[in-house]
Amino acid sequence: MDKFDVIIIGSGPGGYVAAIRAAQLGLKTAIIEKHSELGGTCLNIGCIPSKALLASSDHFVFAKKDAAKHGIKLDGVSLDLPTMLARKDKVVKTLTGGVRALMKGNKVTTFTGSATITEPGKVRVQPNDGDATEIAADHIVIATGSVPVNLPSMPFDGETIVSSTEALCFEKPPAKLLVIGGGAIGLELGSVWARLGSEVTVLEFLPRIALGCDLEMATLLHRARTSQGMKVPPDTETSSLKLHDGRAIARAPNGRPQSPVPRTTAHPLDRSRQVADG
Repeated sequence: MDKFDVIIIGSGPGGYVAAIRAAQLGLKTAIIEKHSELGGTCLNIGCIPSKALLASSDHFVFAKKDAAKHGIKLDGVSLDLPTMLARKDKVVKTLTGGVRALMKGNKVTTFTGSATITEPGKVRVQPNDGDATEIAADHIVIATGSVPVNLPSMPFDGETIVSSTEALCFEKPPAKLLVIGGGAIGLELGSVWARLGSEVTVLEFLPRIALGCDLEMATLLHRARTSQGMKVPPDTETSSLKLHDGRAIARAPNGRPQSPVPRTTAHPLDRSRQVADG
């Protein structure tokens, strides 16, 4: 059994930074990640791909609507979504590869698989294929990150009702997109698809969107999103969703249904994550 000074479970920004610092302080360090790539939610299916799409969609809007104001004439501007998504994937791959290089450079041992703390100081690593490995350490850091919230009244089906993960890689912009939750990831992805041509509605059951932000900032953000064409009604709780002919119909507590939409992205918490986000 391999013995380390510290084992870190999870390779997101919390985990990999802790691993680097521990190694720099002279500790024999191991990091465990259940997915094939390091970087956690943030780098793989969260902040980074979302920001990549925000940047690309912003360029698209500039080329289509604003370039002429600067004396730049562009004819026949059109969306090449596969190329945009490929750029997003390249950005992600570059950064996750950088994290792996940092682990190697700081002599951090990397294990791929699901981690289970079997007893104090011992962790079993079960890879997707093959036998489990047991390792030990004086200290264990739990940095397991987050997962999308699957609400009982509106479970994800991966097609019509999706999480933020699927919303990062739609094959084409949905005609209508209903985003449940006005936190960071809901607003980011709603903005991306609104820029690319979707009719987007963001439902937030709290008094305003981005409740964790400064009031003035949240007000400006609301104004910017509505000027972009997004519908962002506050104080609108979604009690249930039902599917009809491949479309989702959301219902508020007062019984008034929202317009049927072909895609619904559920983000009931800020960043649509239940645990500390990476």
